[in-house]
Amino acid sequence: MKFLSLKESSLKQSRFILLMLLAFIFSVSIRYIWVNEVGDIEAFKWNNELMINTNDGYYWAEGARDILNNTHQEYDHSPVNTPMAKLTAFLATVLPFSFETLLLWIPAFFGSFLVVPIMLIAREIKQDYLGFVAAILGAIAWSYYNRTMVGYYDTDMLVIVLPALLVWSIILNIKEQKNSFLLLTPFFILLNIWWYPQSYSLMLGLSVMVGLYTLVFDRKNIFNYKLLALMFISIAYIYWFIKLILLVGVVALFYKKDEIFTLKNTFILLAISAFLVLVTGGFAPILRMISVYIFRESYTADTLETLHYFAVNQTVREAGHIPFETFANRISGSVTTFVLSVIGYILLSIRYRVLWLALPMVGLGFLALSGGLRFTVYAVPFMALGVSYIIFLTAKGFENIIFKDKTLKIVQIGFISLATIAILYPNIKHIIAYKVPTVFVKKEVEVLDRLKHIAQRDDYVVAWWDYGYPIRYYADVNTLIDGGRHIGKVNFPVSFALTKDQISGANMARLDVEYTKRAFKEKFKSNLIQELKDYNYTDINSFLKALGSKEFKLPKKTTDVYLYLPNRMLDILPTVGMFSNLDLTTGKQYRRAFFYQAKGFREGKNVIDLGNGIAILKDNGMLQIGNQRVPVNHFAVTAYDNFGKLHKNIKTLNPTSRLNVIFMKNYNRFLVLDDDMYNSLFIQLYVLENYDKELFEPVILTPLVKVYKLKK
Repeated sequence: MKFLSLKESSLKQSRFILLMLLAFIFSVSIRYIWVNEVGDIEAFKWNNELMINTNDGYYWAEGARDILNNTHQEYDHSPVNTPMAKLTAFLATVLPFSFETLLLWIPAFFGSFLVVPIMLIAREIKQDYLGFVAAILGAIAWSYYNRTMVGYYDTDMLVIVLPALLVWSIILNIKEQKNSFLLLTPFFILLNIWWYPQSYSLMLGLSVMVGLYTLVFDRKNIFNYKLLALMFISIAYIYWFIKLILLVGVVALFYKKDEIFTLKNTFILLAISAFLVLVTGGFAPILRMISVYIFRESYTADTLETLHYFAVNQTVREAGHIPFETFANRISGSVTTFVLSVIGYILLSIRYRVLWLALPMVGLGFLALSGGLRFTVYAVPFMALGVSYIIFLTAKGFENIIFKDKTLKIVQIGFISLATIAILYPNIKHIIAYKVPTVFVKKEVEVLDRLKHIAQRDDYVVAWWDYGYPIRYYADVNTLIDGGRHIGKVNFPVSFALTKDQISGANMARLDVEYTKRAFKEKFKSNLIQELKDYNYTDINSFLKALGSKEFKLPKKTTDVYLYLPNRMLDILPTVGMFSNLDLTTGKQYRRAFFYQAKGFREGKNVIDLGNGIAILKDNGMLQIGNQRVPVNHFAVTAYDNFGKLHKNIKTLNPTSRLNVIFMKNYNRFLVLDDDMYNSLFIQLYVLENYDKELFEPVILTPLVKVYKLKK
């Protein structure tokens, strides 16, 4: 590698390595802040270790666990073949740490490797100290820290590191023009696509950028076209081993028969490699990404059968528009630093034009303004280089006003140090305040651990997708939806089961489980469509109405089905209901059920103020909603005794009213809800424990989580 070139003095090599090591240690050390803040909270621990704090992490953890235990089963969705799971399983076999400790710490360790490509890029422009400042900022920048902190066990830990290494390899090749470096760039492309297939569009963008750079700055440079040809071969949709043979073969030709690669012949090679990308569908992923993140639709449709579902991306914050201040903070820590970063990156790219090659990553980061906050991390390393350049450029400017070398050096070092602290401060302040909780707390995991010893591995748990991965990891059972399976047609049945009445919910839960199992072998695309065919219905609304009868004939039971009802779901219950509260023939939402949750309230002599213009009038048991007074149908009070048993007192005040009030005494929480929500499966089974004994059997009942089993 160039940074170890023999032309450089041993002292400079050692200094560079030391700076890189210090930047890495700084990054990992800053990530210890969260551990220090929450490490004593017993509710966040399992098996004497802090649990992870990202939902998706349990997906990869399940795969690693099944690799280690050899417990993978057909159709269980365990990601045993993914790089993340394989890497984790490998590390678990060679490192002397518990599995839980490994899950907790490897994102902080691998995420901190971002300092390596940042400093390597800076070294290519002979700016080691600038690279050091950029590295310590980039490694802890707001959004990057959030996605690589201790406990954030996800593929994100290398999602920016690998593309940044790719950019460095491109810059290295463009500057050195040596065949000996050519395979570095295809290697990092293959590694990126292997680790994170969604990075394909970025790989293509970087390839196109190399072409544009060459046409603008160096259009007669044969070496650049050779590099571009190799990049196109690397991203073509062909089997990786064939790509590897092609790449090695072409590079071998460069070594032994380089004289045949005239400008004309190199263009022929480039045209063939570009055609290979085109015919293998290389542009399809970009079109899909634009469709999902730019031209978002409110509903998704089963085009063959014209059933219209509610689209999940309308409820995911990562896929929504974000304010400019949030955008700037997440990339640089503050608006001021961000503005300086942009200016610095432009000036840096003018001074060292190879930095224009990073534009696809910068552009993808800036896509966050319209595509959602998840993209901001891509711009972080290069904006860090930009603001660092401003700092060093300003420090160099002191040469024009201070002429004593010793004084100049002191002033420059002092300024660089203070400026570095200034750009680090808002990011460190954010890190200190970012006390993100673990995904589940200990008592919730205890429920799943108990369920693991009750249910069989091929049983199903019906729960909202937010809880799918942790349920599969801790209880070792199947789920219908999870963080990776939550499109409209699979969300609808689960939403229906949880938010409709008990009979409809029980019937839908059984139907969806049995048809999901059938679909694995029969390969039909939609459970609901297949159910309509099998039950001889032509109208979906009539079919859904029929589910409200106990006389509905269910398919033969092949497995047990459990319902997982957590207290935390109360916060998202209206959102869960949106996925089934619509006419599937048109996609139009029905009247939204009324649901209001008051976690804080003020009690006076004659009134209980629930906030937002809603109050309970004590004298007459009425609700004050704005300027209207509305009677209450059911008024319920629930409370747990010292043994965890629920006691409830339900009074019917006005049967003609559609509004109900529940006071959950132990939670100090009021619920105001209409009849549809009050009679929903979730409210009746979790909040009130009013379960139909013909349909459900309680399995685990705790204040935080309740698990029921379907009898039919």
